[in-house]
Amino acid sequence: MNPLDILTEKLREWHGPLTQELVKTPGKFGLGLVPEKSEPDEVTKVVCGYCSTGCALNVHLKKNVAVNLSAAVDYPVNLGMACPKGWEALTPLKAPDRATTPLLRDATGKYHEIDWDHAMAEFCGRFKAIQNKYGKNSIAFLSTGQICTEEMLFVGALWKFGIGALHCDANTRQCMATAATAYKESFGFDAPPFTYQDFEESDVLVFVGANPCIAHPIMWQRVMRNPHHPEIIVIDPRVTETAMSATQHYPLKPKSDLTLLYGVANELIKNAWLDQDFIRRNTKDFEAFKEHVKSFTLEPVSKETGLTPTQIGVLTRAIGTGKRVSFWWTMGVNQSHEATRTAQAIINLALMTGNIGRSGTGANSITGQCNAMGSRIFSNTTGLMGGYSFLKAEDRRKVASIIGVPEESVPTENSWAYDEIVEGVRRGEIKGLWVIATNTAHSWINQNDFTALTNKLDFLVVQDMYGTTDTARLADLILPAAGWGEKDGTFINSERRIGLVKKVARAPGVALSDFHIFKLISHYWGCGDFFEKWKTPEDIFQTMKELSRGQPCDITGIRDYKMLDECGGVQWPFPTQSNAPVQERRLFEDGIFFHKNGKAPFIFETPREPAELTDSEYPFILLTGRGSSAQWHTNTRTGKSQVLQFLYPKNPYAEIHPSDGVKLGISDGETVIVRSRRGSMEVKAALIPTVQPGQIFIPMHFAGTNQLTYPSFDPYSRQPSYKHCAVTISAISCRS
Repeated sequence: MNPLDILTEKLREWHGPLTQELVKTPGKFGLGLVPEKSEPDEVTKVVCGYCSTGCALNVHLKKNVAVNLSAAVDYPVNLGMACPKGWEALTPLKAPDRATTPLLRDATGKYHEIDWDHAMAEFCGRFKAIQNKYGKNSIAFLSTGQICTEEMLFVGALWKFGIGALHCDANTRQCMATAATAYKESFGFDAPPFTYQDFEESDVLVFVGANPCIAHPIMWQRVMRNPHHPEIIVIDPRVTETAMSATQHYPLKPKSDLTLLYGVANELIKNAWLDQDFIRRNTKDFEAFKEHVKSFTLEPVSKETGLTPTQIGVLTRAIGTGKRVSFWWTMGVNQSHEATRTAQAIINLALMTGNIGRSGTGANSITGQCNAMGSRIFSNTTGLMGGYSFLKAEDRRKVASIIGVPEESVPTENSWAYDEIVEGVRRGEIKGLWVIATNTAHSWINQNDFTALTNKLDFLVVQDMYGTTDTARLADLILPAAGWGEKDGTFINSERRIGLVKKVARAPGVALSDFHIFKLISHYWGCGDFFEKWKTPEDIFQTMKELSRGQPCDITGIRDYKMLDECGGVQWPFPTQSNAPVQERRLFEDGIFFHKNGKAPFIFETPREPAELTDSEYPFILLTGRGSSAQWHTNTRTGKSQVLQFLYPKNPYAEIHPSDGVKLGISDGETVIVRSRRGSMEVKAALIPTVQPGQIFIPMHFAGTNQLTYPSFDPYSRQPSYKHCAVTISAISCRS
C-alpha cells in the first residue's frame, strides 16, 4: 500500500463511511473526503467561531455546500443578531492563501510540498530526536482558544500521556488566564457566574476595562435591551465607544484601577452599603479586607487615579444603592501587571454588596476567544483536564482511568506558562516548538524578541489554516488545518454555554481537521492505542462528560451532540439528574461557593507600580486594545474579507490628544513614528480627545503594535500586560 492509501484507510476507519474524491489543488492532486450520501438543500445552525459571545448562525446549504448564512433568531445568545464578523464568517474559508498541503522547508530556506506520510515522519522523527538529545521536556506546544474543545483535550492528552512531554500552553494565556486564576482562588473553581440575561436585568452595570460595544457587539445589544433604564458605568482611561454610550464614565489614570476599587470598597464600608448577612454566611476574611482598605481614603485615591473625590463618591453611591448591580471586565483588567488582584477587587465588591447569585448581578469576566472557556477547563495544558490538578494523586488517578492511559504517564507537575516556555527557548531548554492555530510572531508581547528567539529552535512546526501568517513564515514544517465550519465539535462561551460546531464546508486540498491531525500524529508516534476509542470528535465529547462527573462543570446530563443542537446549547453545570435545560442559568444562587467550607474569601494585596514608567525620553503611555468590531486579533481571518476591510482603517493609526498634537507640532492625519525601547512603527496621527493628554492608543490588530509592548506579567496568572508601556512620538521629519 502506498502512503496515500494507508492514510485514506485510516481516515475512513476513524471518520466512518466516506467517499474518496480527488480535488485539484495548485500544483498537485489531493485527497478530499465527503459524506457518503448527498443531503437535500437545508439550513443548519452553527455556533460562530470568532469571539466568546457564542452566537448561532444559520448556514444555508445547497447540495451540501455552504452558500450563505444568517443570524439564528431562536438561539438564546444572539436572538437573531450578528456582528460584521459573523456575517462574513464563511469568507475566510475561501481565501486563496489557504494552506492546502504540508510544506517542508529545505536547507536553502524554500518550501516544498510533501504528503502527509512524509510530514508525519518529519514531525515525529525530528521531535523524537530532540527529546533523545536534550530530554523529554525539551519540546513544547503553544495552542489556541479557537479550535474545538474536543481537539484541545486530544492534543493535551496526546502531548502529556502519549508523547510524554510536559510543557504546553495556549494563547488564552494572553486573554483569560487572569479571570481563571481569580475565579479559582475566590470561588474555588474557574466559574463565571453569570448568564447573558443579566445584561437585561441589572439596574446598574459597571464595565471595568471593557469595551463591549466594539469587542462584543451582541453582548452590548443585550445591554441595550435592558428595560430598567439602568445606570451604565464605564471605568476606563479612554473615552471608548462604550463610554460614549454610558451614563457615567470615569477616565482614571492607566493601571490605577486596583487603587480605585479599594477606595470604592472603603467608601461602601463607611456608608454601610453592605450586605452584612451575605458577608457573614457566605464569605470569609472580610474583617482583614476591611482593615486593608481603611487607608484608601478619598484624597490619596483621588491623587493616584486622577478622579475627583466627588466622582469617586458618585460611583460608590451608584454601586451601594443599586438593587441589582453587575460588574463586567475584560482585557483592560486581565492584561495588567497586577491583574489577578484587580479582578479579585471587583469580585470583592460583588461579595460585600451581595451582588452575586441573583438576576442582574455578578462579578462577570467576559471571555475573549470563541473557546477560551473550553481551553480553561479541558485543554490539559497548565491544569489537568476537567478542572483537576496535576499535583493531586487522586486527580491523576481518576483522569488516567477515564482516558485509559497508565497513571504514571500523567505528569505530577504543572507545565510552564506561555512566557516561561518562551524563556525556555531563550535558555536553550526548549529546542522544538509546535504552534497550533495561533500567530505568536504577531500577537506575543515584545514581538521582535520572540521572532529572534525562533532562530534558537532546532524545529518549529506551525499548524494553521493559512501558510502565510507571521508565524508560519518562520516554520520548518507547515501542517494545513481545517478551520471553523470545516469540522465538528463544541465551543464553550462566556456564560458557560456549550454550543455545537458543524462541518458545513470541505477543507481545501489535503488539509485536515485538527482532530485528524492529532489522530495521525498519535498513530505515527506509536501511541495510537491509547486513543483508539476516539474515532470521532463526539467520542471525545463523551469522555469530556465522564471527566466532568462530580465536578462544578458537570455535563453528564447532556446526552449527545443532537441534544446540544435541539436545546440551543446547554450551560454547565448540567449533571445527569437534571431536568430539561433552562435557557438561562447563573451560579451561586444558594450562596455556596466551591471551596470546602462553601465560603468565598476576600483576597487583596498592596497595589504596585507598572514595570515600565514614563520618563523624559519616553513620556507617553501606550494603550492597546480592539480597534473595531470588524477586526479580529491579528486579522488572519478578518483580513480575508473585502467587506470587513471596508469597515476598518487599512493603515495603522494612533489616537493622540489634540493638545499633545499641538505641543509636538503634529497635524491630524500626519504620519508619525511611535518608539519604545523595543521597537518602532509608523502610524497615522488621529488627533482626538478619546485619550487623555500623555497617552496614546494603537489597536492591537496591526503587525507593528507588539513591537512596542513591554514584557511585564502578572505574577499569579502569568498574563502579559499589554496595556501599559512608555513610548515617544515624533514626526517623520524628525526621524533620526
